[in-house]
Amino acid sequence: MEQKKFSYPKTFLLGFGFFGVSVIWSIYNAFVPIMLSEKFGLEAGWIAVVMVLDNIAAILIQPPLGVWSDRLRTPIGRRLPFILVGAPLGAIAFGVIPLVDGLALFIISCITLLLAMAIWRTPVVALMPDITPSKNRSEANGVINLMGGLGLVLSTLIGSVLYRQNDAFPFWLGSILVVIAGILVFIFIKEPKEFRSEKIHFVDDPNQVEGEKNQKVNILKDLLSVFQQEDKSAMRIFMAILLWFISYNAIETFFTLYCHKFLGLEAADSAFQFTYIGLIFMLAAIPAGYLTKVFGRKKTIMSGIALFFFCIIALYFIPAETQVVKFASLMGSGLYVVSIFAMLAGVGWALININSLPMVVDMTDDEHIGTYTGLYYFFSQVAATVGPLIFGWSVQFSGNNYRLMMAIGPVFMLLAFISMMGVKKGEVKEN
Repeated sequence: MEQKKFSYPKTFLLGFGFFGVSVIWSIYNAFVPIMLSEKFGLEAGWIAVVMVLDNIAAILIQPPLGVWSDRLRTPIGRRLPFILVGAPLGAIAFGVIPLVDGLALFIISCITLLLAMAIWRTPVVALMPDITPSKNRSEANGVINLMGGLGLVLSTLIGSVLYRQNDAFPFWLGSILVVIAGILVFIFIKEPKEFRSEKIHFVDDPNQVEGEKNQKVNILKDLLSVFQQEDKSAMRIFMAILLWFISYNAIETFFTLYCHKFLGLEAADSAFQFTYIGLIFMLAAIPAGYLTKVFGRKKTIMSGIALFFFCIIALYFIPAETQVVKFASLMGSGLYVVSIFAMLAGVGWALININSLPMVVDMTDDEHIGTYTGLYYFFSQVAATVGPLIFGWSVQFSGNNYRLMMAIGPVFMLLAFISMMGVKKGEVKEN
């Protein structure tokens, strides 16, 4: 097997794949809820329904795609073909969303986008452990998430300005950036030789040598095997992933409306608050990876959960008029008290998010990285479905009290903390 070597330049280039994913979802989560509220007149509960419809498809698609990419052999490797298909399709679907006037067509456009993104999200993320030694995976994931944070900052910073001019402009910017990102990954990232073949075929046994007879892929067996292990560390961390993503995804989905409806900020200024979150996440990404060398992945993740918990619950108790105390202005938007707490929560999220995927993939061997990456996204997508529904309907039944989301979110973070306490595997492996 080809010896893996950690390279910052190569990892930064690979990070453009995650940059593209981040650009799309940052713009999507910042502006689609506002469009559903102001363009189509939906309330919080129904906004949540629309925002999770596309995630349901991803729940079914991403785990099998992870297994599929483990088994695929092509002249360019097992992950890159998915990027070549998914990136341009996602860009086209994303550019269409703001042009649609009818609600039904709007929802169909959103679902089409998610399907296209689901094609390449798991494979592009699985590329990182494919080409990175175990001991450097937290660092590499920090670099990749730095690029994701850069995508969030650029898309919301520039997107907020563009949104004031035309609500379609941020989406078109995202489409252009994701195509560029996909091209850069394809040009500069080469997969390990053992995962390339002169012809396209699938292998039933990942250890099967080139040219042997292909057999039927049993995806369900691969997925269920994770939960049949005697050591329950994998099951516990997947449960923790589900819980902390319920909290984070729901808050991310409704944060713009929280700032707009509860705090009274104007729509573009509310969306701009994502810039601060992304900026701090980007700055904290690489340090969050290095901290694992001192404290280990588990302790670093649990520290992040605790920090995120205290930042969010603080927003529940701080009065709205205090949260909008303004410290500075930037490009027509403001830096407020709520911005400071959001940035601190971003540090906590970096400690969690940078180290969770490396911990997951180091619970398996190199041949099943795609399977475990697919499961990682399976549970995160389940959370992206359940979380906004819980928060959205809670807000609607409470008389559109968006403050309530800052009380519900910490509950799931606390449960994630408890689940992580039982995790015993996933630290750095000796390569």
